[in-house]
Amino acid sequence: MTGMSIRWADDHLRVYGELLERVNRESPVILPRIVNQVGNKAKTIVIRNLREQTGLPRKTIVAAVGNPATARANGRLSYEMTTRGGFIRLKYLKPSEKPQGVVARPFGQPQLFPGAFMKGGRFPKRVMVPKFRGHVMQRLDTAGRKLTQVRSTVRIPHEMTVGATKAAFERTAAPLLRQRVEAMLIKRFGGR
Repeated sequence: MTGMSIRWADDHLRVYGELLERVNRESPVILPRIVNQVGNKAKTIVIRNLREQTGLPRKTIVAAVGNPATARANGRLSYEMTTRGGFIRLKYLKPSEKPQGVVARPFGQPQLFPGAFMKGGRFPKRVMVPKFRGHVMQRLDTAGRKLTQVRSTVRIPHEMTVGATKAAFERTAAPLLRQRVEAMLIKRFGGR
């Protein structure tokens, strides 16, 4: 199982140096609140894009991303989305059994996994096997006594850092953080 942690302490916060230190001294809750608001918005965008990019249901992605470590008034100005996990089992990718194998939808595209199965018995009267709990299985030996769960090539930690998800995060988070910090500084110190 692989783990990935994305720390987000934007360089835009360093641009304003002294003013931000002053704001933090006078009212230490303002900057963490801004970082958390922007972080929550970015998390929503990441979840939305991961859903389209991986083909996983929203519920699965929300569980994988979890609750991020948020910025606090004690001087910590970072928002960290941490996820872990390996290759996703086909059970979570809308599998359906066909005579040739199982069709699942990794990355949102139908893909046939030949020789895989979800049910027991002969076609066309196959029945669900309660012991499998909805998982897609494949035989490891010719006798059929050794089985393993089939996995896809989808990994949430990897998918968070590539493609449309990464682009959407970068396109939204940095400009929005800068805009909100500038607006707060203008409001507090008046256009300086």
